[in-house]
Amino acid sequence: MTKDLTRGTPWKLILQFALPIMAGNLLQQLYNTADTIIVGNFNGQQALSAVGACASLTALFTALAIGFSIGAGVLISQYFGASREQELRQYAATAIVLMLAMGLFMSIIGVVSARFLLERALGTPEALLPLTLLYFRIYAAGLVFQFGYNIAAALLRALGDSKATLYFLLVSSVLNVALDLAFVAGLGMGVAGAAVATVISQIASCVIGFAYMHRKYALLRFSLRDLRLDAKTAARILQVGAPMAIQQSIVSCGFLFLQRLVNLYGESMIASYTVASRMENILMIPILGVQNTMATFAGQNMGAQRPDRVSKGLRQGVLVSLSMTLVLCLCQIFGISLIIRAFQLDEAAAAICRLHLFSSAVAIPIFAVYFPANGMCQGVGEGFHATFFALLALGLRVIFAYALHNTSLFGYTAIWWSQAMAWTVTLLVCYVHVFRGKWKNKSLI
Repeated sequence: MTKDLTRGTPWKLILQFALPIMAGNLLQQLYNTADTIIVGNFNGQQALSAVGACASLTALFTALAIGFSIGAGVLISQYFGASREQELRQYAATAIVLMLAMGLFMSIIGVVSARFLLERALGTPEALLPLTLLYFRIYAAGLVFQFGYNIAAALLRALGDSKATLYFLLVSSVLNVALDLAFVAGLGMGVAGAAVATVISQIASCVIGFAYMHRKYALLRFSLRDLRLDAKTAARILQVGAPMAIQQSIVSCGFLFLQRLVNLYGESMIASYTVASRMENILMIPILGVQNTMATFAGQNMGAQRPDRVSKGLRQGVLVSLSMTLVLCLCQIFGISLIIRAFQLDEAAAAICRLHLFSSAVAIPIFAVYFPANGMCQGVGEGFHATFFALLALGLRVIFAYALHNTSLFGYTAIWWSQAMAWTVTLLVCYVHVFRGKWKNKSLI
């Protein structure tokens, strides 16, 4: 079912549209967290650290899939808002072929270059390398399905259907947890079992996504003959999607540098960082839900030539994002001891994790204000600015972390306090640009 976001009260539309996305993200994060809890409880802290040691690398490939999918979705949402169905179908067909081809290429790159990336780029400790390498190679083999799922989800969201992705993720989340328990706890497959469970779940999401899209939407119903790569259309998708993919990748590349710094402090730090990062991802759920919604909201309203409505939507979207995030941050602060017990961290890792969990709960509300504006920039076609802001934030965070981690004032806590410092600066720069209002004259179609 399509949804027109050009009419009605913005905050109500944003909340209604974002809630299924948030629920889907929650399911995704819960099954990612379940992976870690199950591995940690049945295979020990070393296995947990091995999975966490490559988390920033798996996030980089995910970022590429999400970024290019968002780019295609922005174009299609604007064509939908302008009621230009022929162009919409052309771009959707090309986007599907393009993303599947990119996913296959990334699978090959990930499997072939796994040792170099883990050993040289991340500096994975020698004791963890065999397990980390095993996990990552299996994970990388399934990247083509991750790219396929993300483009299916982006196309559906562009038409205003955010509920569908919730159903896909519900199936894959339940499947992933069940397979984790069967492979890791039941068959004793360890980190390999966790990776295989993830790949099978991604295959299920991809297949169900395309089947639903084909059945429910005539606009997105393609024969094999329709699915061809039009060079001009593909170039346009890449032009719009590349800045967003770069933006997403910059974030992940910044985390690669941070992961390397984390790895210098050994297994206890890696285990702590893995747990805290999983919790940060949960805190980000309402923020990313509103960000994705703002991209579609802004795209449809710019296609309908309503920039004033985009501004109003941003103000109300920030309030939705911030209020929900503050509740989650308070829950994390009061639940720190429970979180640590769930992951079976030893005393050394638990001491580090307590500090990290508190600092992330303090810093994440900054994201709640920034990311809706980032989504708006994506939706109105200002991919360059969204990329610049991400580059600024991650660049500053890496600089702050590396500059301060050897100081007596911060020590290793600079790894997480650098987050609040960097994103505060970026927030201010972003909103100066938004308030200038030049984006109101932007158009992609």
